[in-house]
Amino acid sequence: MNGYLILHGDIVEAPSFGKLNCVEYGYLVAKDGRIVGVYKDLPEEYEGQPVTDLAGSIIMPSFCDMHLHAPQYPLLGLGLDMQLLEWLETYTYPTEARFASNEYASRVYYAFAKDLINGGTTRVAAFSSIHKEATMILMDALERARVIGLVGKVNMDRNCPDYIREDTAKSLEDTEQWIIESRRKYRFVKPAITPRFIPTCSPELLDGLGKLAAKYNIPVQTHLSENSDEINLTRALSKEYAGYWHEYAQHGLFTEGALMAHCVYSDHMERSVMHERNVWAVHCPTANMDLSTGIMPVRRFVYEDINVALGSDVAGGAAIFMPRVIISAIRASKRNWLATARNERCLNMAEAFYLATSAGAKRLGYGGGFTPGDPLHCIVADDQRMCMADEGRSLRERFERLIYRMQPADITHVWSEGERVK
Repeated sequence: MNGYLILHGDIVEAPSFGKLNCVEYGYLVAKDGRIVGVYKDLPEEYEGQPVTDLAGSIIMPSFCDMHLHAPQYPLLGLGLDMQLLEWLETYTYPTEARFASNEYASRVYYAFAKDLINGGTTRVAAFSSIHKEATMILMDALERARVIGLVGKVNMDRNCPDYIREDTAKSLEDTEQWIIESRRKYRFVKPAITPRFIPTCSPELLDGLGKLAAKYNIPVQTHLSENSDEINLTRALSKEYAGYWHEYAQHGLFTEGALMAHCVYSDHMERSVMHERNVWAVHCPTANMDLSTGIMPVRRFVYEDINVALGSDVAGGAAIFMPRVIISAIRASKRNWLATARNERCLNMAEAFYLATSAGAKRLGYGGGFTPGDPLHCIVADDQRMCMADEGRSLRERFERLIYRMQPADITHVWSEGERVK
């Protein structure tokens, strides 16, 4: 990682929502693992330094997946003709219970981390299961693979099968021990408070988790207004229902930087509080379609100045490869455009790519695109198999086609936190 790394090829980045910078046959310069800059022509001061020639490939920031369930990795593609609550009971809970076995957890999580890197995802916000030891194994697998981000030990103490239901006091005790141990052990992967969602968490558990979040100053990640049946159940369980968001807020869990996945049915009040408190929405379009949940009106959130990032929601979403999620986001926005009498414009490629790269990076403390000073997070994809019979396309056209047609095998190089990992 020491010294200069100079990549010479076609460079694409999305530093802000809707802005796509395309530099044909330019130079990406990094020193000691940190970005120096992107240049059309190599500055004189770098002449004589070794240059990696990547002609015929596209260089871009790596992907950020800001909502996925690591223990659901074995479930990819299963049960997706069901609704959310039925799917949880039939597939998710039985599978997550298996992570009581550390051997099983190791086998799944190391394969999961490798799959992320092979697909160009280097930054995540991931759920584990309720098991403290398995959560440490997940963090270890991600750390070794050099996947950066947030991981949460899931908490739930009601409305779930006995074999996976936690005792409230023990859940909080295990969570605090896990926070202390993981903060001491890991450099790149950090803990996040992770109540599964309101129906599976008692007020006592939520209150304790809010106090832990405040005590250790760590972020929150969970689900918000995903499914109509879930919302009805939440309303029925509440003594004084004032909105899904309020069920978190009254326990100190609707706070600055919290990641709220889905937000399909977030009303004006919920969105207003999200904006006021800088709570992030994580759009999970593949999962919303696969589990027939609905369509998050992404542009409405953007217009209201609410931060939005993109998530695969593995395995409610059947794709871990983020280009599939980018495409799903665009397609879902087209359905929303039709559903709103063409009032809310579709997402374009520049906007969706931003949500899958720079948005998540910013939430994790990085700049957008290839920001000078940031650790290098970068992928190189060879699109020559797509261009052989169609030369002369612009870089922007090649990039769009690449996102729609890319396979993990097309990714030839991956750097994460300044180190090459593929």
